[in-house]
Amino acid sequence: MIKIKLVSSPDTNRKIILVQPRDRASPNPFLRPAGAQRPTAAVDATPRKTKTLAPVRPALAVEVEYRKKLLRLIDAMQRSTAHWVAAAYRADPPHIAQDELPAAALSRRVRRLSADWRRRFDDLAADLAKFFARSIAQRSDVALRRSLERGGMAVRFTMTPAMRDVYRAVINENVSLIRSIPARYFQEIEGIVARSVATGRDLKQLSDDLQHQFGVVKRRAHLIARDQNNKAGASLQRARQLELGITQAVWIHSTAGKEPRPSHLKAGRDKIVFDLATGWYDPDEGKHILPGQLINCRCVSRPIVPGFS
Repeated sequence: MIKIKLVSSPDTNRKIILVQPRDRASPNPFLRPAGAQRPTAAVDATPRKTKTLAPVRPALAVEVEYRKKLLRLIDAMQRSTAHWVAAAYRADPPHIAQDELPAAALSRRVRRLSADWRRRFDDLAADLAKFFARSIAQRSDVALRRSLERGGMAVRFTMTPAMRDVYRAVINENVSLIRSIPARYFQEIEGIVARSVATGRDLKQLSDDLQHQFGVVKRRAHLIARDQNNKAGASLQRARQLELGITQAVWIHSTAGKEPRPSHLKAGRDKIVFDLATGWYDPDEGKHILPGQLINCRCVSRPIVPGFS
């Protein structure tokens, strides 16, 4: 919790507001490491009830870089799969649906490929997820700090327990999503290969089917990068804002989506004010949500800073 105190500036006749901890026992998000000078936030004491800050939008550069890293892994997995499946297929091509020998060989090859690539994704998932979480956290803090500065406040952030919890949650969710990519991919590949053998298809048809599945997994990687960028940024922003004593925000609808949610469009048009702790009740979803929380939701919010009266 924080409190706002009105004091006189020693250099000017203007009044400033110092944002300080409510008491020494309360967690203070503004504190630097032990022994360092305590930062404060100074703003003009213009008589008004609240100040609405500019929205902090998702970091497109982080999304692009994260997506590139995912796609490089997926591309290597696809090339490896296409090469070895084709090699096994050429060695003993199926001619009739009852031809069991090539089916068994292809099945063994796909299982080995699946185990190898799932292990490779498992090994890289933690580092990639940490890269993403670290990039989002840094970009989120910079963007929020600039928004606060434009609103007349200067704040220095540190890694607090609340932020650490959100940070770890972002890493864990992304590790799970990254590991799910080869699992889903090879589940579909096994079906493609089995159908190809059962129907006696030629290698060209099998290659086309594999390429189609490559497109499916690439689109999923795009969705993961975009959706996680929105969700992670919104979660980190919310944690920081609550630490600063900001409890409300105005819903801002994004115009980027091709198929906007009607309820979100209306919330943005009506400038709905919602509590950051609980979120806004979306009548179409039947539950409270936050901007960017739902899949493909690109909505953001404008934080409302209290205590300017």
